[in-house]
Amino acid sequence: MLAVRGECDGGSRDMSGVPLVEARDLTRVFDVSKPWLNRVIEGEERTLLKAVTGVSFSIGRSETLALVGESGSGKSTVARMVVGLLQPTSGSVAIDNIDMWAPVRERERQKLRRRLQMIFQDPFASLNPRWRVKRIVADPIKAFALAKDDAEIEHRVGELLRLVGLDPSDGDKYPHEFSGGQRQRICIARALSSKPEFIVCDEPTSALDVSVQAQILNLMRDLQDQFRLSYLFISHNLAVVRHMAARIGVMYLGRIVELAPADELFENPRHPYTRMLIDALPDLAMTGKPRKPIQGEIPNPISPPPGCAFHPRCPHAFDPCRATLPALVAHDHRSAACHAVEAGRI
Repeated sequence: MLAVRGECDGGSRDMSGVPLVEARDLTRVFDVSKPWLNRVIEGEERTLLKAVTGVSFSIGRSETLALVGESGSGKSTVARMVVGLLQPTSGSVAIDNIDMWAPVRERERQKLRRRLQMIFQDPFASLNPRWRVKRIVADPIKAFALAKDDAEIEHRVGELLRLVGLDPSDGDKYPHEFSGGQRQRICIARALSSKPEFIVCDEPTSALDVSVQAQILNLMRDLQDQFRLSYLFISHNLAVVRHMAARIGVMYLGRIVELAPADELFENPRHPYTRMLIDALPDLAMTGKPRKPIQGEIPNPISPPPGCAFHPRCPHAFDPCRATLPALVAHDHRSAACHAVEAGRI
């Protein structure tokens, strides 16, 4: 288990009730068809892959929302749409009520981009190996003109490196001279250099050792408290997000199947998929409760099963599950997309 300090509430929502980030019905479809001539000769239709379908959520100021699920559930695709690296096929993303994809002046778009940053899964792959660390961290400062001269930039870079637990002299080194955890600290310093309000963290600790993971998570929590940051935290590890997030969205085959406050999700999971993920966690308290490994795998998103996509793996599946796609229905402060929950069978 990660030695993360204390229990985290994942930040608190802005008292005005207006979310900083709001995603509405995000959908992304990829065309994975063969070239046109091949399709004509072979008599095949276009092949479409629905990576994300109808995903909606909001994130308050200083709040952390986590998206979890197995590989292939669409988490990273959502992350890239939220920061503007991937345009949605349909749906919208608004940052402080400004639509990410609305036609606006480039000046306004530049201001919006400054407020967003992303921390990637592999720190080494996301750092330019030919640049020294000080140039890497200074790049957003120069791009957004956040400093008057080189002396101010150098001072700011030194402050950022200290902030993430490195020495300013490390700015003269190259990324390959650091360990994995140190590289991720450099990525965090680079993300903070533009003075963002919202950071998307795409599996930021999955490539690190467990002890280093805890250090990075503690650092991210401290920075959130210090700068009132909002996080969208992407992970496949429920043990990690339990200590980081105020709310957790569970994704399966491109859809959110359950969205709930973190404590409620772990105490009383409703969707069978959420129960399966939690049941597979190691029992460190050694209560003697039997643990079941995750059964089956995510189906092919090109040809998903009819009805609820989870029904081939679900122990509670019944006739409606095989015929009708369940809607994400809200109950109190949480939501679940499951026919068995609606019918009172769970």
